[in-house]
Amino acid sequence: MNKVTLLLALGLLVGSCARKAVPTASTTGPGTSAPIAEPSVRAINTSFLFLSAKGKAQVTMKGGQQGANLALRMRRDSIIWVSASLAGIEGVRAVLTPDSVQVLNRLEKTYFSGGYDYLSKLLNVPVTFEQMQALLLGDYLPAPDGTTPKVTEEENGRQRVTYPLADVIIERLLQGGTGRVQQLKVSDASLQRNLTVDYTDFRPLDEQSPLPFAHATFIQAQQPSSGVVTAAINFTKVNAGRERLAFPFTVPKGFKRQK
Repeated sequence: MNKVTLLLALGLLVGSCARKAVPTASTTGPGTSAPIAEPSVRAINTSFLFLSAKGKAQVTMKGGQQGANLALRMRRDSIIWVSASLAGIEGVRAVLTPDSVQVLNRLEKTYFSGGYDYLSKLLNVPVTFEQMQALLLGDYLPAPDGTTPKVTEEENGRQRVTYPLADVIIERLLQGGTGRVQQLKVSDASLQRNLTVDYTDFRPLDEQSPLPFAHATFIQAQQPSSGVVTAAINFTKVNAGRERLAFPFTVPKGFKRQK
C-alpha cells in the first residue's frame, strides 16, 4: 500500500475539479441542520459542532483495488482529522484546518506540514478546506457572489441546481422533502475532467436529530492523466453533537519531512 492509495482516501473524498474556493453556507449555530441563504434553493445543511465517524473505503485506480479503514473527526469550520489504516495498523493520519495541511505517513516514515498546494499537487486538482468539509458531509455550497444558480424543479420535489464557477460547471441534485444533497457533479469540458459524487444510505445522525446523513458515498473522478478513479466510502458509525473531540497529531522522532 503506497502513500497515494492510503491518501485515498483523504484525497478522493475531498478532491474537486473547481479552480477556486467556493464560499460555504452560513449556519445557525451548533444545532443539527441549517437552511441555505439562496431563497430558491431548498437545501438543508448539517450544523453540528463536533462529528466523529468510522467506516471503510474501497478505491479502484489503474486496474487495482485497495481497501482501508477510515476514522474521521471534525470540528465544524475549524478542523478535519482523518486516519486511514489496514488490519488495525495506521498508515496515514492527516489534520486539516482552513489554512494548513499536516500529513503523517507511518509506512514511509515521512510527514508533511504546509498549505493546500500539497493536496492540490497530489490530486492534480485545486483543493480547499471548504470543499473538503462539504464533500465529507454531503452539504450544499451556494453559488459565489454575483452568480445566480439555475434551479430546475424535478419529480418528487427534487431540485437540480446548476451554476458556473470559473471554467467549470457545478451541478447538485437535492432530495425532495429533506433538502439534502443526493448527487454532486463537477465538469470541466476544456480539460476533460469530471467528478461525480453520489450520496446514499441516508439515516438520522442520531436519536435527537432527524436530519438525514449519507452513510454511503460513491466517488468517481475522471481526468486524462489518471483515467477513471473510484472510491466507495461506507460509514458504519456516525455521531454528531457538542461533545468535545481530540485531534492528536505528533510527528515521531526520526520521521523525514516531505517538501
